[in-house]
Amino acid sequence: MSFFDTSVSEVVSQVQAGTITALELVEKSLAVIAEKNPEINAFITVSAAEARARAKEIDALSSEEKSKMVLCGIPVAVKDNISTKGIMTTSGSKILDGYIPPYDAHVVEKILAAGAVIVGKTNLDEFAMGSSNENSAYGIVRNPRNLNAVPGGSSGGSAAAVAADMVPLALGSDTGGSIRQPASHCGIVGVKPTYGLVSRYGLIAYASSLDQIGPMGHRVDDCALLLSVIAGEDRRDSTNSGKNYEIGSFGSLKGKKIGLPAEYFGEGLTDEVRAIIDESKAKLVAAGAELVTVHLPNVSHAIASYYVIATAEASSNLSRFDGVKFGYRAQGTTSLIDMYKKTRAEGFGEEVKKRIMLGTYVLSSGYYDAYYLKAAQVRTLITRDFENAFKECDLILSPVTPAPAFMIGEKTSDPIQMYLTDIYTVSANLAGIPGVSIPAGEVNGLPVGAQLMAPKWAEKGMIDAASVLA
Repeated sequence: MSFFDTSVSEVVSQVQAGTITALELVEKSLAVIAEKNPEINAFITVSAAEARARAKEIDALSSEEKSKMVLCGIPVAVKDNISTKGIMTTSGSKILDGYIPPYDAHVVEKILAAGAVIVGKTNLDEFAMGSSNENSAYGIVRNPRNLNAVPGGSSGGSAAAVAADMVPLALGSDTGGSIRQPASHCGIVGVKPTYGLVSRYGLIAYASSLDQIGPMGHRVDDCALLLSVIAGEDRRDSTNSGKNYEIGSFGSLKGKKIGLPAEYFGEGLTDEVRAIIDESKAKLVAAGAELVTVHLPNVSHAIASYYVIATAEASSNLSRFDGVKFGYRAQGTTSLIDMYKKTRAEGFGEEVKKRIMLGTYVLSSGYYDAYYLKAAQVRTLITRDFENAFKECDLILSPVTPAPAFMIGEKTSDPIQMYLTDIYTVSANLAGIPGVSIPAGEVNGLPVGAQLMAPKWAEKGMIDAASVLA
């Protein structure tokens, strides 16, 4: 089931033709949010008044003006680490409670120009640090398919909002799998674009060399449409490529080679998930693709490399949250240093503190070469592994996670097991390549996704194959 019985593009055509209004779509979205959000907790902020006002503005436009808007009237949820002018943006942290940005992120500018209506900001692991959405200062998000299970993280709120039919589309961010993993756990489509395809301007940074914003939705073509809107040039982001993604008709897979990394199908992958990925292999073969075995010899070090690099960058990025410029400030302090200490101690959650401390340690004098430099070298090796693999194949198929969504609280006492849930996704971020999670099956009523990865800038071929699996 999805928010619409048809594609977003077809609904947009109805809004443009006047057979349905943007306000009607927004009221439908807000009604479902009001009904389901109290138990799922997908949204931190619901911007109902702003959404209704925006919908009325769109409905008042001329037919010619509406015809230029490819998301005309469509309700969209935005992950709460993406800046929205006039709407509270917390990044799931107490330290940003009450912060209202004076500007929109680039992706927000783009979706608004395309006619979208933002209905609210979705819950996430604090500063996008987590794999289960249990680390938010605003409470745990629950999986709509099983309220006792996690939705995945860190974009669990966005995934749950789509899966529960609160919105047809949402924006998430992916640092080590944070779009693809919750998409898999909630049974929706999630796309992590090539690093640099989508501007990070206005994204509250976790790890700047890994973060990337991407679309989440029920349908591959809907996600492709949203990706075509948010991709493109933005000179405010020095890592932005300036490249666009142009949506087109889905192509054939005949003659395409799909790589199966031997390292991704060994120990740790459950038999149930393996069987579901086997079904995805069969679909690709039936569509004309050829399966080939490839090797990624250094991906066994991906988790270790990722957590050194990501925490190092986080320790630097999060130094700006000090109680001086914006957000939470501790009371009853006796000096500037005391205010810094108490604000950060009270404002940050335990997982964020843990990662800041680890990142500061690996960057410290005497440990930089042993940890950070070594992790950066491993990152280069992993990138080369993918480059070599793509000489033998066009796309890579793998699981998204080793198992379906786990129960709330199941892994909170074992951080290593929690981190290993991203074992099949972090390497794409380290290499900067695109990936997509597509619903592939279920285990005991819980969704399981299949992951496709492509060479840099090859989103078109990846989306083609994803449409076969959807």
